[in-house]
Amino acid sequence: MKYASEEQEGPAVEQTDGPAASAPEKTERRGSATHAAAPHDEQQGTRNRVARSILDHGPSTAAELALRLELTQAAVRRHLDALAAEGVVEPREKRVYGTRGRGRPAKAFALTDCGRDAFDQAYDQLASEALRWIAQSAGGGEKGEAAVAAFARARLAAQAEGYREAVEAAGPEARTEALAKALTADGYAATARSAPNPQLGEQLCQHHCPVAHVAEQYPQLCEAETEVFSRLLGTHVQRLATIAHGDGVCTTFVPKAGAGKAAHSTARTSKTTTASASTAGRNPA
Repeated sequence: MKYASEEQEGPAVEQTDGPAASAPEKTERRGSATHAAAPHDEQQGTRNRVARSILDHGPSTAAELALRLELTQAAVRRHLDALAAEGVVEPREKRVYGTRGRGRPAKAFALTDCGRDAFDQAYDQLASEALRWIAQSAGGGEKGEAAVAAFARARLAAQAEGYREAVEAAGPEARTEALAKALTADGYAATARSAPNPQLGEQLCQHHCPVAHVAEQYPQLCEAETEVFSRLLGTHVQRLATIAHGDGVCTTFVPKAGAGKAAHSTARTSKTTTASASTAGRNPA
């Protein structure tokens, strides 16, 4: 599990309070006290252990984590502060059953959605199994493929409604850029740039695809997306490359209005070049 990078901590080594200070197992496991600064990977490893313990045991206080991981409470609090700053955990008031004692209730730290996403997930497997079930329920073969395509179109149509307003508010020459910004807001890291021949059109490039692994098995997802782009931009577009097929970037050619057959010819040539570049392991975009 990886989190955002952090600054190395200072040279101080935590000590436990009272008699436990002499017990080596109660100090943070960061090597000997002669080290001027703990290595970054060791700090990150301890931080990951803190997050993992919360995942395994649920919302936990600093005292509970310190006991569970054999660390000092001061060390645990410092790691919790860093994890909270990164959006991995968040403090909550610890739920008390029965009579609450005097004093301020202890804070329990729980994983955020972002924190849970840092651990292994099975979303791709779930999505693939769901699409496989749709295909089999429709009878398999061509009927199954058609059912998956229908699902992909319905999914993309709903998603496109969020892009339509941004695209329609832009001028004709800025619509590809507006679509790229809307896609970026949805996690696709999209950009718009001139095609090799700027007079003929533009290229819409998506540098990330959240469903790439599933689209490897079900290209209907890519095909439905291309259809949506065409409707949003009001022109025929042509997909030149996809991450799902091993290319570095999903690239869609968007011809300029009035470019006509020359634009279509350029797109076909560009697609052939893309296929060759992809085979050679290069990123055509």
